[in-house]
Amino acid sequence: MTIKLRGHHLLCLLGYRGMGYSEAFCVNMTGIYETLRAEPDTRIEIVIGPDDICQAYPPDKPNHCNGDVYLQDQAVLLKLGLEPGNQGSWGEICERVTTNIVPSDISHICSTCPWESYGVCQEGVQLIIEGKSLPAIGNK
Repeated sequence: MTIKLRGHHLLCLLGYRGMGYSEAFCVNMTGIYETLRAEPDTRIEIVIGPDDICQAYPPDKPNHCNGDVYLQDQAVLLKLGLEPGNQGSWGEICERVTTNIVPSDISHICSTCPWESYGVCQEGVQLIIEGKSLPAIGNK
């Protein structure tokens, strides 16, 4: 199994705590999150644009996958030393986070994100840096 992820979602997953745009979005995101949390050897492929998380974005909400999001994708990939098409395990992504990202990077890279003010992504980065596990979300 390979999960396709765009750049900024690599950090979003660290901060995911069950909040989302709709119930269907949360079910999809929770499934991906829990798979990666429980199975860090899961393969990841870096993609440009919509990915396996985006597929459950509610069609009745304004699409936010435009300019700023692509800039966030690029910024995250640059910080992590990754490029579209790269493949590796989720564990390898987390290792890159520990050596290339600090919690305060979130406020710069993700300044336009509506979830940034909750502080959960910064918390997720800190947990990874400390070698701790991300919290379980449970079934939705």
